[in-house]
Amino acid sequence: MTVLFALVLGVAVLTAHTWVNATRWLRRPGDRPAGVDEPVAVLLPLRDEADRVGPCLSALLAQRGVADLRIVVLDDGSTDGTAEVVRATVGDDPRVDLRTGVSPPPGWLGKPHACHQLAGQAGAAGVLVFVDADVVLAPDAVAAAVGELRAARATLLSPYPRILVGSVAERLIQPLLQWLWLTFLPLRAMEASARPSLAAAGGQFLVVDRAGYDAAGGHAAVRDRVLEDIELARAVKRAGGRIALADGSRLASCRMYQDWPQLRDGYSKSLWATFGHPAAAAVVVGLLLALYTVPVLLAVVAAVAGAPLVTFVASTGYLLGVLGRVISARATGGRWWPDALAHPVSVVVLGWLTLRSYHLRKRRRLSWRGRPVT
Repeated sequence: MTVLFALVLGVAVLTAHTWVNATRWLRRPGDRPAGVDEPVAVLLPLRDEADRVGPCLSALLAQRGVADLRIVVLDDGSTDGTAEVVRATVGDDPRVDLRTGVSPPPGWLGKPHACHQLAGQAGAAGVLVFVDADVVLAPDAVAAAVGELRAARATLLSPYPRILVGSVAERLIQPLLQWLWLTFLPLRAMEASARPSLAAAGGQFLVVDRAGYDAAGGHAAVRDRVLEDIELARAVKRAGGRIALADGSRLASCRMYQDWPQLRDGYSKSLWATFGHPAAAAVVVGLLLALYTVPVLLAVVAAVAGAPLVTFVASTGYLLGVLGRVISARATGGRWWPDALAHPVSVVVLGWLTLRSYHLRKRRRLSWRGRPVT
């Protein structure tokens, strides 16, 4: 019972922290942003995105409230006609500049190199907005995000989009993206701290002050990093800049993966980089399993064995974990019913994906978009 009480208390504390982050500390850009007068460059890297770049580009062309907006698109070695889709979508809009990328040189991964090329074509822009092809922005999204960047006096702002889900696998795993940082990361302490290790960011929609980006070394500083978004945030901190997270669910939506194979391979390529050393991964995954799966298992066993007190305490731990998922989902525009009830299953699948990530990396079998990930 002592161990069980400790687990339930731990879940209670973490759920309370999730609530504080979500209701008190999470930045939320305004619905009616003021106009932006400074030059802004939206940078869109593309590699084989013909089937989903259309909505993304149409949303970028519909942006308002930014007087000097430039959209730079990089076709990064696509073989599916991505460039043709871009040309058909943008027509002769003078704000759009379509470029053809070059292959990454030794020592560079594909995404950082594409972003590096894009930043080099941003002209006199004072703010760089990196957007992925699976993101669809609301009409005032860029203006609101730039306004929040300046209001927060930050160098880098990461407004997390609303994550769209379809398949069962997506509903199990994708909500963990926001839940993890809302539960375990003290948001305002992260903003105030100069420690690079205390950082988070999402590369789907990233807003960066140009001068601060250059001072941090830009994407050249993270050329070989799988999680280039988080590493860029750390580089900004090392250069003396500030970073901030925001709820971008009213500004942008994103469906990262369409099915289980895509999701499985996407997480497998990067989870090893999230945790670093395998021992650290084992500790974190073990802690997650203990906090969020052991209580529900004990509740079932105790109910069968006729131990009402253990059943009650363990069930309380399970429900507190579910509550944390509910708070996270409601704070970030996600789906919570009935998906949050399967939170223990989500944690188990995350643990398996982490194990698979290390297994494939050890055998040098990780790849993404046809390029090896080392």
